[in-house]
Amino acid sequence: MITSVNFSASPNLGENLEPFVELKFPVVGKSLPADHGYGLYAAFVHLIPEIRQEKKLSILTIPGLADQNGKIFLTHQSCFKIRIPVSQVPLVYKLAGNKVSVGRHPIKIGIPQISFLEPAQRLKARIVTIKNSWEPDKFLASVREQLNNLGISGLASVSLDKQGNICRKTIKIKQYQIIGFTTEISGLSDQDSLKLQQWGIGGKRHMGCGFFGVF
Repeated sequence: MITSVNFSASPNLGENLEPFVELKFPVVGKSLPADHGYGLYAAFVHLIPEIRQEKKLSILTIPGLADQNGKIFLTHQSCFKIRIPVSQVPLVYKLAGNKVSVGRHPIKIGIPQISFLEPAQRLKARIVTIKNSWEPDKFLASVREQLNNLGISGLASVSLDKQGNICRKTIKIKQYQIIGFTTEISGLSDQDSLKLQQWGIGGKRHMGCGFFGVF
């Protein structure tokens, strides 16, 4: 079974891209479903419908303390992150100061910290989902294709857990379970690192998937 793929890419994406920024929103609340990507996004769309049309936006879901029963407890460090082009900051900044409900779980959104993206040689995403790529071999081939299309070079691998098993993850969207994998890309140039953070790979990036960072 393949767990890593070397690839090199030809640049076929323009380099004069609008800068992206990351907004880190603190949240206050008691608990959330552990799998809350869809619910969080739906809550944001209910508050700001225009978010649904913003194709360049990506969201990292909220960390917390797992109770092993499908729920997390929030801490003073709990937050969500949004990456978006600079020109779209006013749109998502409207979330600040509002209360939303993720299912039956209310949270209050604080004032975000805003920062530009920083390059790193190695980036990781907790979950990447690619349509019809449910096995590691096919998944990594699809990763290579998408990164080639973005003009990114590096080494892609599926992460392993402490027991040496492949980190296969799922995200629930309504009644459907979407399969993905924890994914790492290493050997990145500064330019490719920023590009990967901006665009991600795979689908469901509004719901916590394909969000690469230093974890």
